[in-house]
Amino acid sequence: MKMTKVVPFAMSALLLGGAIGAPTASANEGEATVINAETSEQQVQPIFIKVTGTVENVEVRENATYYTVVDGDNTNIVIANKDSLVFDNMGKEAKLQKGDKVSAYSYAKKPMLAIYPPQYNPEVIIVETEEMGSVEVDFFNKDLVDTENNLKLNVGEDTKLASATGKAVKVDDLKEQHLVVFYTIATMSIPAQTPPSKVIVLDTIEKEEPVEVDPTPEPAPAPVDSAVQEIINKDFYEVDGTKMVPLRLIAEKLGFKVEVTPKGAIVSKGALSYTITRGQKEYGYNKALRQFKVAPALLESGKTYVPVEFVEELTK
Repeated sequence: MKMTKVVPFAMSALLLGGAIGAPTASANEGEATVINAETSEQQVQPIFIKVTGTVENVEVRENATYYTVVDGDNTNIVIANKDSLVFDNMGKEAKLQKGDKVSAYSYAKKPMLAIYPPQYNPEVIIVETEEMGSVEVDFFNKDLVDTENNLKLNVGEDTKLASATGKAVKVDDLKEQHLVVFYTIATMSIPAQTPPSKVIVLDTIEKEEPVEVDPTPEPAPAPVDSAVQEIINKDFYEVDGTKMVPLRLIAEKLGFKVEVTPKGAIVSKGALSYTITRGQKEYGYNKALRQFKVAPALLESGKTYVPVEFVEELTK
């Protein structure tokens, strides 16, 4: 449910002509709709998962800070590091503290660990204050309208434009992008229109390109290096039909650096980095999470085995 904040009529008339208070922060849930055949109810798949509540515990770790956010019976862990975007609802940079009321927005398609309480690495965290400011985190189309046709942006000279990666941004760069929008007033029209005070492009989220059907057959995958293939042929075992092969031998043969950790290994080359954990299907790919069909395992001392499909990942 969206609440309405009232602003003085004179200010409304001056800025937009008849504008009234804007809806409070929300992540629109308009990416896809699934119909439940048994109940005939529409289940909307969100673009962003919104976690709200009060910070009740702060745990500082080596590379990140873990905030326990509680809202009634719901408990979530919000993870932030030095690069996290943290603002108050007016668009000012903020620092999270115990007792803060927050709204954290995580891209819904980002992989998540199956763990309780749920852990989120949000794209943006908003500290809710008593100031009259609203936030919208959503995908905006070429007309700068959000997914549920609730809000249209009228970007003016006074609107501050920025990006998550620090790149310079122009008005045209806002189209068909995931945005964080800060505003104070909006019209009563459908969609409501607002002159935002600040807009941030979440250019850390990969933009999905439309899929084109190519009638020509897909090319065969590139052949595996003969030395790597020899390792695969000689050193493997199978689990549930999945061939498991030695990680270090193959990765180093392909030019990767392998750093052994107590629970697995970190495989890196240039800007690529994979974090493998034995006994865990999820593995780190740069700042994202991916998943194996079968969890890596330690077959003999100091030798981690991974699904053979991972070789294709390393040779891309």
